[in-house]
Amino acid sequence: MNHKAGYVNILGNPNVGKSTIMNALVGEKLSIITSKVQTTRHRIMGIVNGEDFQIVYSDTPGILKPEYKLQEAMMGFVNSALNDADIILYVTDVKSVPLSEKEFTERIRASGIPVIIAVNKIDLTNQDQLEKIVEKWHDAFPGSPVIPVSGLLKFNLETLLNAILDKLPEGEPYFPKDQLTDRYERFFASEIIREKILNNYKKEIPYSVEIEIESFKEEPTINKIRALIHVIRDSQKGIIIGHKGSMLKKVGTESRLDMEDFFGKKVFLELYVKVTKDWRNKPLILKRFGYR
Repeated sequence: MNHKAGYVNILGNPNVGKSTIMNALVGEKLSIITSKVQTTRHRIMGIVNGEDFQIVYSDTPGILKPEYKLQEAMMGFVNSALNDADIILYVTDVKSVPLSEKEFTERIRASGIPVIIAVNKIDLTNQDQLEKIVEKWHDAFPGSPVIPVSGLLKFNLETLLNAILDKLPEGEPYFPKDQLTDRYERFFASEIIREKILNNYKKEIPYSVEIEIESFKEEPTINKIRALIHVIRDSQKGIIIGHKGSMLKKVGTESRLDMEDFFGKKVFLELYVKVTKDWRNKPLILKRFGYR
């Protein structure tokens, strides 16, 4: 049998469960997950290998109308994922209004790229409502599989995987067979810290924060990491730190424990907070943070 390989790029509106589905399909937590919109800021690849196939999944930020340059960069990741996909896995959920993002779904249809629709969070609806949702997506994308799933409960993901393998083109692997992702350990360290900030702070704080790994020193039994938490205003610095440093300590402890689980070794983590005014609108700073 010939080998199959291709890029399966995951697109969809914010908060429909794209990252949950990719993590479940890959079998590792590569994308951070919170209940807040705009959790995913970068394009993150997860690689799944079999004897005769390699699937390169690509998680992307949710589709949105940019309000500042950071969001423009986030949508740049979405657009690049639309351009280089072998298969588009379009994720929606049972709460979303079908085809609410008409402009983007029309671009997907016009691209000619094979599409698979995953209707996520089916545990939050009933059979009658689900059938109506599935029918609307069948009408919108004739000939494309529409697969009800629950990423959280890992329900019907085998059906989704089989649909992907069916449409995967023949080709040689793009990456070594033992490679899991295209990202470095520094990136995952920064994302783990950002996830804890998303979970521990409210309102605008998580959206005003970026994490920069100043140093990452690997030793045989421990990783020593120094990270900067960038905020936009002086008042946000105080909120991040908390009374007598209590909040920063909480974020640091939660991040360190997750990192030790992720890296499989002890972690020594130092966290500092820095005010970098209006970083979300400064192209040179965004480039330094990995946005193009």
